[in-house]
Amino acid sequence: MFQTAFTLSLIQFARILSFPERLQRSPLRNLALEGLRQRNVALDALFYDIKVITPEEAFYISDSLAAQGAIMIVPPSDGAPIILCETVDEFVLRGGDKVWALAVAGIGGSALGAAAFARNVADAIGGPVAVVVSGYGIADVITEAFGGLFFFGHLRSLRPMLETLDDLAGRPKVGAYGDGAAARTSLDTRTVQALLADPRLSFRLLVGHSKGNLVLSAALHDLCKEDEIRVADLAETMKIVTIGARIAMPPTFTDVVDVMGEWDWFGEINSRPFIDADRHIPHSWHHTNTDLGGHLPVTSTLQEILAISPMAADARAEESSAEASPLANETIVALSSARPGPRPATIEKVKKAFSVSTLPSTPHSEPGSSEDLQPPKPH
Repeated sequence: MFQTAFTLSLIQFARILSFPERLQRSPLRNLALEGLRQRNVALDALFYDIKVITPEEAFYISDSLAAQGAIMIVPPSDGAPIILCETVDEFVLRGGDKVWALAVAGIGGSALGAAAFARNVADAIGGPVAVVVSGYGIADVITEAFGGLFFFGHLRSLRPMLETLDDLAGRPKVGAYGDGAAARTSLDTRTVQALLADPRLSFRLLVGHSKGNLVLSAALHDLCKEDEIRVADLAETMKIVTIGARIAMPPTFTDVVDVMGEWDWFGEINSRPFIDADRHIPHSWHHTNTDLGGHLPVTSTLQEILAISPMAADARAEESSAEASPLANETIVALSSARPGPRPATIEKVKKAFSVSTLPSTPHSEPGSSEDLQPPKPH
């Protein structure tokens, strides 16, 4: 618990240092919301495993704790530091095109909780994870007044309509701020949708916790209405893991795993009753903080789920093949294009094919699998 308390104290201290600068940009909004944002950071410190965030990273993201729509690249523990991006283009330029997992946290919506949750996911897959900050603004205050904290799944249409007030109050223009109408979709949802729709990016794993599952669901449903071809491509290789709340995803996405804690009554009242949980984690509640009893272990749970699926291994294999030498790739393509027809790849026939004296004068095709001796295909 000492490391958790230290990280929380450090980020609150750094937040105080940057408060005068933020007051210059939108004084009334920041004065009204700062106390609630500090409360939400404390909530995230309880619900998420924030001790996995280093002191340097905590100080780095402190100024963007409530920046709804901000994107972070979170590597595994003991790896590279967190990278904070304001736009989708910046995310791509700073290495986002090599990230294949996307996470969205819930509860307080702070960048600290989002980074901690994403690091748990990154440790599970052994690679960097993109995460979108849900933030906290005027719309969230009003939604809370109607019980949004407990019934976020049933009040999802209220928050987007109220985000116009945040725009008028001068919130930071990050994420997919210029895409779509604020009255129709919340900024965090628009940012997730923009990431999924971008052809430069290829996500194979989506992981959400609590309210983050709602953001993922809304982004996917909106994308289904706008680009069916892109959705079909994503659905072929994408796995979705929801933790702490069962939210309906578009029917096109069939590889969905819903994870619930055995004692998670909070997640149950925010879940769709017609969706059954695929995994119940024994003796677990809604929080993922490993310093507290009854936590849901995100890293080990994801590792068990992904061990059944070859997705992680396939992604790493594809990255390795992409880094192979150009000469090797050209050799594979040349052998493939010179082949007149599919044939079984036996050792004898490979030796025979590379023997000049035994090459046939007329191409001969034999029955076999169409995937034999083919160059690697992207997943």
